[in-house]
Amino acid sequence: MRKKLASLRVEHRDLDAAIAALTESGGPDQLQVARLKKRKLALKDQIAIIEDYLTPDIIA
Repeated sequence: MRKKLASLRVEHRDLDAAIAALTESGGPDQLQVARLKKRKLALKDQIAIIEDYLTPDIIA
């Protein structure tokens, strides 16, 4: 699970860089940027699910 989490974080970071590069370029393709942002949000949700699974519940 931790390896999967690490790979998702790397992919999330890479998508962030790709989105920034597309936005900074002269004629950004808005459809491509929207698709990348949607994928990035999906990755963020997957990361949150795995982090919740790996974090033990502490009953106070």
